[in-house]
Amino acid sequence: MPGEVGSFAVADYLVFGGMLVLSAAIGVYKGWTSRDQSGSRHFLTGNRKLTALPVSTSLITTFMTSVTLLTNPVEVYNYGGIFVLLCFSYTVAIFVSSEIFMPFFYRLGFTSIYEYLELRFNRTIRLLGILLFMLQTMLFNGLIIYAPALALNQGMLYSVAAVSDIHSSHHGHNAIMPDQCLQSCQKVQLTSTEAFRKQKQNINLKIILLMWFSSFDPNPLRRHTFWTLTIGGVAGWSGVYGTSQAQVQTYISCKSVTHARVAMYINLLGLMCIMLSSVFAGFCLYSIYKNCDPLTAGLVSASDQMMPYLVMDIMKGYPGLPGLYFAGVYSGTLSTVSCTINSLTAVTLVDLIKPYTTLSTKHLSILSKGLSLFYGLLFIGMAGLASLMGGMMEAVVIVSGIIQGPMFGVFTLGVLCPFVNSKGVVSGLVSGVLASLCVCLGALFSPPTPEMTRPLPLTTAGCNFTTSPNWTSTAPPTQPTLFATTVSHNSSDIHQLAEGWQSISYLYFGIVGTLACLIVGVIVSLLTGK
Repeated sequence: MPGEVGSFAVADYLVFGGMLVLSAAIGVYKGWTSRDQSGSRHFLTGNRKLTALPVSTSLITTFMTSVTLLTNPVEVYNYGGIFVLLCFSYTVAIFVSSEIFMPFFYRLGFTSIYEYLELRFNRTIRLLGILLFMLQTMLFNGLIIYAPALALNQGMLYSVAAVSDIHSSHHGHNAIMPDQCLQSCQKVQLTSTEAFRKQKQNINLKIILLMWFSSFDPNPLRRHTFWTLTIGGVAGWSGVYGTSQAQVQTYISCKSVTHARVAMYINLLGLMCIMLSSVFAGFCLYSIYKNCDPLTAGLVSASDQMMPYLVMDIMKGYPGLPGLYFAGVYSGTLSTVSCTINSLTAVTLVDLIKPYTTLSTKHLSILSKGLSLFYGLLFIGMAGLASLMGGMMEAVVIVSGIIQGPMFGVFTLGVLCPFVNSKGVVSGLVSGVLASLCVCLGALFSPPTPEMTRPLPLTTAGCNFTTSPNWTSTAPPTQPTLFATTVSHNSSDIHQLAEGWQSISYLYFGIVGTLACLIVGVIVSLLTGK
């Protein structure tokens, strides 16, 4: 039963501020010590001289974002511990990526993976891939920067975004690596610290473990089953680690294929640690708030605030620990934005500027830093836009799903299907984007029902109104999800048109685009020939 939550103490501000100062200091130090090494290649890939350990931490932190840290525990809180099956998906995806895609891209040695698309097909496909990548990256990073603002405040948010921007624009890939080592440690530490602090309280495992391995239902409409989490998870994370510009650019900075492969498997251990800690944190949430759901009771305004609310509730007597938690959340934003700024700069420089100019190495290096600064400011602007348009939060997640799946299909056709031609790939890419768009919009306008999502029982019966004065609702608990679990009573004409639509699990959004791209690409290529 929640009571009055605490507030930041001096120790919390010191811990939180210390993280920002230390992150910036690492970047300044690396930038100063490597000031004599010029050139865009050094700035973007560290001259391909890095070892496995720093690269592995960068791989971990790039896509384990603040959104992950804030929402994974809430997913367990709402739908049960079966979410931990994503660990299996991580394992298969890392194996596929490290054995198939990583050696292929490493030996090519391209800074931008979209160079391969022109080499394999034509310039049109390369430009299409770049356009989709830039759109996804800008929208995704706007969400990543804005997400912690729901839990804290925008002033602190933009200070972190500014540190990330300065860090990337001045010091490049060599500075990002050691800083992300620090941030990956903070992520694991914050989730484990918060979870084990709550271990002292009784956790009702009989209810919490209700969803563990309890559903082998092949129905694709179910939100979480063994099949959606494994098949959908493998497809999604294979796309992330196999064909994502940010991840490929990171592991090709290793000094050898062996180092890159070791880095990916060390990264796998980190992913599992973060996932297991997040699941246990979700158990803690359910243990404490199952009888007084803070979202329904009006104690928080969004599901993303659940974990920060828990931290301030149970750690109010431990100065410094709340600061450690929020430092870890902001590390998720800082590390992701730093790496994606670097990858977006690489694509812009290599794919859009170099082919049309004859700039010197020194000028390209200066331009790289200028582009990093520009994209950092642009991401901050996108975060401000997201704060003004609440519905855009869902739109950003949808766009990421729409783009990643079809692009994974494009690279798979190029690498594994030598008979596929440019006509087939263009047709497959367009078909994949349209297919993913249809299922995403269908889920948006016709949300899945509780029978398909099967949320855990939550009530407000145990709320103490004397210690929770902000309680504003006695309605049955709502289940915060990417898409609402029930259709609004004031449905629009669009909702009525979509009334008969059955929404598939969100974990299948990407694989629908991948399969559509593969099937159409192969068929068109066979029909049109070389």
